[in-house]
Amino acid sequence: MAVDSARPWRLPAPRSLAFAVWRRNARVWMRLVVSNLLFHFGEPLLYLLGLGFGLGRFIGEMDGVDYFAFLASGLVASSAMMSASYEGIYSAYTRMVPQKTYDGMLATPLEVDDIVAGEMLWCATKGCISGGSILIVAALLGAVSSVHALLCIPLLLLVGLAFAGPALAMSAISPSYDFFSYYITLVITPMFILCGVFYPVGSLPEAVQHAVQALPLTHAVALARPLVTGAPVEHALAHVAVLAGFAAAGFYVSVALVRRRFVV
Repeated sequence: MAVDSARPWRLPAPRSLAFAVWRRNARVWMRLVVSNLLFHFGEPLLYLLGLGFGLGRFIGEMDGVDYFAFLASGLVASSAMMSASYEGIYSAYTRMVPQKTYDGMLATPLEVDDIVAGEMLWCATKGCISGGSILIVAALLGAVSSVHALLCIPLLLLVGLAFAGPALAMSAISPSYDFFSYYITLVITPMFILCGVFYPVGSLPEAVQHAVQALPLTHAVALARPLVTGAPVEHALAHVAVLAGFAAAGFYVSVALVRRRFVV
């Protein structure tokens, strides 16, 4: 099926067929569900034991919160970022280029808008699974202080959507897997380090504090931390608006770039 090349930047109009793409990816993931779940639970356990208990023993409290809980709440958000991003670059690129799964989808009633919407939903689901796994492990280890932590589940879906769009846009312009090293090194890793996962953003130089406010992970951590630790959530609507804005803009750009890639 030829993709309309006249207006690749026209507004997307996804349909309910997007859920067929989500279902397809979910069924593939379920074939390796045991190993996938072991990875999702095993990695956060190592982080929390090694850094939360090990490093936390020397730090004590940070920003008025026990460091174990401080770290766990940050990892809940950052894990959703990592999982959604990696799904949107490596896995989506594999379906897009080497496996030519998208070519097969475009031979059906599916359109690019539906495919990208389905991929974003699946990336968000992977982010929720990954962040939720850390939340469960943290709760079992006593780091969760409030029932409000359950609100992290819809938050993780939003965080996954916020990072899925930019990742899919990278896949749409990537010439090879090596290209993703730039995105991980220049975008994902700096956010992981600077956006409040391991220490308060307020401890950074003032210029950097202002700069990281433009990054979605900062807002994800600002919402996840009080939900996990039982502290009051400040400026919730502003944080949600930023994440939703990244999700909407990422969806629009990724749809346009995938349309351009599949012009025939």
